[in-house]
Amino acid sequence: MSSAPTPADQDLSQNQVTPDPTAIATYNISPLIRITLIGLYVALTTPLPFLAKVTNAPVPPWVLAVGLAIGLVGLHGALSEKVVVSDRGIAVKYPIWFPFRQGWSLAWEQIKALKPRTTGQGGMVYYFLSKDGEGYLLPMRMAGFSRFVQQVQERSGINTSDVIPLAQPWMYLILLVVTLLLLLIDAWVINTAIALGQLA
Repeated sequence: MSSAPTPADQDLSQNQVTPDPTAIATYNISPLIRITLIGLYVALTTPLPFLAKVTNAPVPPWVLAVGLAIGLVGLHGALSEKVVVSDRGIAVKYPIWFPFRQGWSLAWEQIKALKPRTTGQGGMVYYFLSKDGEGYLLPMRMAGFSRFVQQVQERSGINTSDVIPLAQPWMYLILLVVTLLLLLIDAWVINTAIALGQLA
């Protein structure tokens, strides 16, 4: 089952619904998740251009820096997902400048069921199953998730009492602490690399 229909499907499928401009609620990805994942990316990649210069790597440091900057922009785009709930349906949207992931929209009356599916890591995700058999991944990383699933239950008639987020906040808090420790190590690595570069 796919989480994002093709543009042709979006134009032709009766499931698709234009989001109501008077939306009931708009949900963004949790700030804790955004800060943690962006911080982890920065912590893991920032020292690479400095180490490339010190070790005379075949890839120029500036090429690495540009590539890592593009990757950071891409990560920011992926974490800019918005979920819009209206009386007509639900819609998942991404910024116009981020074409790498497609959003989708689904009318409440077209939702047939909410199906669980186990991930490779042992977690649980859910898919909206439409009346024509298409699957739409239920967003699970937004702030206000409990309120969101309650609205889904009220408008679709599907029991969502067993639906829980894929990852609990304490998991991201632990990852955030680890990220901060990595950033401290990064500062030491970069300072050492600069000192070695000056001695070379």
